[in-house]
Amino acid sequence: MAHEILERNQGTKDLYLVGILEGGNLLAQRLGELISSFEGVSPPIGAVDVTLYRDDLSGRGGPIPFLKQSHLPVPVDGRKILLVDDVLFTGRTVRAAMDFLIDFGRPSRIMLAVLVDRGHRELPIRADFVGKNLPTAMDEKIEVVMTPGREGVYLTRSIPSGDLHDQ
Repeated sequence: MAHEILERNQGTKDLYLVGILEGGNLLAQRLGELISSFEGVSPPIGAVDVTLYRDDLSGRGGPIPFLKQSHLPVPVDGRKILLVDDVLFTGRTVRAAMDFLIDFGRPSRIMLAVLVDRGHRELPIRADFVGKNLPTAMDEKIEVVMTPGREGVYLTRSIPSGDLHDQ
């Protein structure tokens, strides 16, 4: 993906990687390291917590979510923003991230890079850079682990409570 990002953007000029917390910021850092090793130039890397920009926050019930610190080291104005997330599902997190960024300025372009696209979009959002398309059922969950020594993409399926007795 790093090579494709560089090719499509003709290098690192005005490129700004912004990871969506939690998984996206780890992937953005990895992409930034790879880009730096190829180009000798490290693009700025930021991270955004989109919790308060979610349109489904009030409908979740339960405790008030813990907010993490967003970090945008340089202004977004005029930059080619590469939003980075680990898994693309409904598109609502990406929409929230775009709203967040636009509140801080006017990027020249916003692109999206995801490690896994699992389908089931609820909004008209598609990734510009995809590591792997992995069609899933609605009862399946994708977990991305980027801990050194234990890296991987895991697919799990929920077991309906009535099925537990049948096994």
